[in-house]
Amino acid sequence: MDTRNPSAPSRAQSAPADNPTRTRRHGGGITHDNTRHTTRFVVIGNHLVQHKELSLLAIGLSCHLQSLPAGAGADIKTLTARFPEGPTRIAAALRELEAHGYLRRERHRTQTGRIVTRTVSCNQPHAGRRDPADTGCPPAKRTPPPPRRTGHKALPAVPQPGSTAPALLQTALDLLATLRRHDPRLLLSATDTAHLVPGVAAWLERDVASTAVRHALTTDLPDEPLRRPAALLAHRLAGQLPPPPPFRAKAGPPPPRSYEVRNCDGCDRGFRAPETEDRCRDCRTAADDALPGTPPRRFPARTR
Repeated sequence: MDTRNPSAPSRAQSAPADNPTRTRRHGGGITHDNTRHTTRFVVIGNHLVQHKELSLLAIGLSCHLQSLPAGAGADIKTLTARFPEGPTRIAAALRELEAHGYLRRERHRTQTGRIVTRTVSCNQPHAGRRDPADTGCPPAKRTPPPPRRTGHKALPAVPQPGSTAPALLQTALDLLATLRRHDPRLLLSATDTAHLVPGVAAWLERDVASTAVRHALTTDLPDEPLRRPAALLAHRLAGQLPPPPPFRAKAGPPPPRSYEVRNCDGCDRGFRAPETEDRCRDCRTAADDALPGTPPRRFPARTR
């Protein structure tokens, strides 16, 4: 009677080509010598370590990221210093993990206004709508991205000088170019500088020294970062413009006095004198000498 032994092992079968991870029973393949971990270990899912599309570098990098404590560095520079692979290969592996849902990189604004990138490593990829308890990676609080800047608004108008002399405009240009030495935040672009030059020139032509103009533009600046320093400088140039200097008439030669020949009312002698004189010099001298207490005047003899 033919009997079968139910405990006999079945004939070994080869693993199909499309599933190379299937256990082989012909004596070859891998075996495991496992020891139970009680400290310093991380749980890694087979969906990651046996992923069919991820590269070996991406799989190993994801395992490393999942083993890091919260707050550890995970940027390309830090990872390049840790592993022999170069920044190009590490950056490509990070993009693989990000494309398959094992990594998220989010931008956050700090209290000081600085934008930083935060790396989130997920031990199970996000696929469709899944309950947060099933994903293994709690949803992070997303900070809304800063609004896109569609373009700068026009700068405020600045005073215009009465003169466009090249020397005056060059002095104004040099003054604006040195503002960054007093405050690094006052680094101006070429376009902003060209807009502000006429305003500085208007101050200079009002007898304001360059040091006084620089002091007015660089003192009492706000402590927070200047998003657009050119707009602040334009406001100051327009709002604090000093009055023009008082009018100063240029000294010139006195108006010419008109002389004409006339007859003296005292001696009827002809003489040349302004219209306000009606007597010749001799008659005027005689009249002055006739006044009491006036010493007689002596004039050099006149030659005729």
